[in-house]
Amino acid sequence: MDTDTYTSTHTNTDTDADETRRQVRALTDRAEITDLMGRYLLSLDEGVFDEEWARAFHTEDVTAEMPIGTVRGRTAVLERIRQGMALFDRTVHLGTGLTVEVDGDRATARGAQLSTHILADGSDGLFVSAGHTDSELVRTADGWRISATALRVVWTRGTPPRLPDGAAG
Repeated sequence: MDTDTYTSTHTNTDTDADETRRQVRALTDRAEITDLMGRYLLSLDEGVFDEEWARAFHTEDVTAEMPIGTVRGRTAVLERIRQGMALFDRTVHLGTGLTVEVDGDRATARGAQLSTHILADGSDGLFVSAGHTDSELVRTADGWRISATALRVVWTRGTPPRLPDGAAG
């Protein structure tokens, strides 16, 4: 084998290996983000909202737009989720159609969400909402975390619960 053939073969092999590593990284990132978003929705139904929960999903400086108001910071998100979820006796949050775009250590994710809630006011009333969630994520030392998210409700059925005065904002 002459030198040019050897160099060309090894250069192509190196390029192929680099491309394979890039593709594996992209697929791994997408899988990790998809898993994070799915675990987040399931966690809403499990109802354990503590510091560990907040750190598992959000960056310290997260911004969250929710139907019950926009908050900034992981502690504020934790408190707002606690307030909102306390209004329900039981919930089921379903996500589907998640699209993920990764750009280095940043990513976006968008998916449809259908949320079914049984009110905790003793009425056993049903409140259903559907919409889309748009999220920005960053890669941290602990894995992917949500740095910004917005839930945009498209339609509802039933009577939504009422937050205590001064809780929304």
